[in-house]
Amino acid sequence: MSETDDSAESEPEDEHTTIRTGREFEQEYRLDASEAGAFLVALGEQLQEGDELTIATDEWELPFAFGEPVQLELDFDGVGDPELEIELELPGRTDEQAPSVE
Repeated sequence: MSETDDSAESEPEDEHTTIRTGREFEQEYRLDASEAGAFLVALGEQLQEGDELTIATDEWELPFAFGEPVQLELDFDGVGDPELEIELELPGRTDEQAPSVE
């Protein structure tokens, strides 16, 4: 009976929450530069391979089908403590087609 209890307790650990359209989600991380670089390289590879990407942790996953154009913004603040902000905005892909002209 304890084996059943143990397996029931481990099941939620294996489950991921999938973040879908219609829900807002935001997560912020403070990483060292090498971890951030590894994340950006992996993200870049997914962007180059197609028009879908998935970002995931042990707790959640976020699949996203993106469209064009991708917006890249660089913001440098050199006053006081210098700071560089790099923002990437991916629009959602639409499956809509243009109407026909007759």
